[in-house]
Amino acid sequence: MTEATRREPGTPCWVSLMVHDLDATQEFYGNLFGWEFRPGPRQLGPYVRALLDGLEVAGLGQSPAGRDLPVSWTTYLSSRDACDAAESIRCAGGTVAVGPIDAGDAGRIVICSDPSGAVFGVWQAAAHLGTAVRGVPGAPVWNELLTHDTESVAKFYRTVFGCEPEPSAPAGTDLVTLRAGGRPVAGLRGMGSALPRDRGAHWMTWFEVADTDGAARRVEELGGRVLRPPADAPEGRHAVVADPEGAVFTLVRSAGR
Repeated sequence: MTEATRREPGTPCWVSLMVHDLDATQEFYGNLFGWEFRPGPRQLGPYVRALLDGLEVAGLGQSPAGRDLPVSWTTYLSSRDACDAAESIRCAGGTVAVGPIDAGDAGRIVICSDPSGAVFGVWQAAAHLGTAVRGVPGAPVWNELLTHDTESVAKFYRTVFGCEPEPSAPAGTDLVTLRAGGRPVAGLRGMGSALPRDRGAHWMTWFEVADTDGAARRVEELGGRVLRPPADAPEGRHAVVADPEGAVFTLVRSAGR
């Protein structure tokens, strides 16, 4: 399904990954998801956009030389005004690390973190509207924030973006859905003491696959790792994996596919 429209503020609209070996990472994801690549804006260094059938789905960039930055997928949330969003983030207890800066004629970008420390991006679209396809294998299908508890961060995302938090699990389970423009756009999962200490709070990108078990095996064949084996859940059969540089993401064959 193509999705070349402007998103409501707070809606995940793009995902990107900064890595140490850009060529090897392109080979990994190209073999796993069938992505092809073309050059993108270079304001933050070498950068390519991943394509499925000519449609943009994600970005890959080269980390600055000599800097041992953590390798992880970054979720970008849509905003109509990156400057206003950056100021709101600061006022709501978050931190702005980069920007707002122009990404050529594509749009404006902010890299920041919420009060729990989870890193995310803000995207003010111009020529580049974000992920152009969803619901097909190889495309992002969902984004979820894994955090200690959802109460404070839910208030943060409502304050900054206007997202409405809605409990979406039985009593006793700390799971919240963020809604923007009346539709569910992202999840917040409170993990308490089960939150990985080595990662802390973080956003997780889910990628659609045709066969979760086969995709998990392929991750290992390509030099990645399976962190949580395939299992069935209400949202579909999913597995948590890491690429060769350690970036963690979820494979899912969505329920109903």
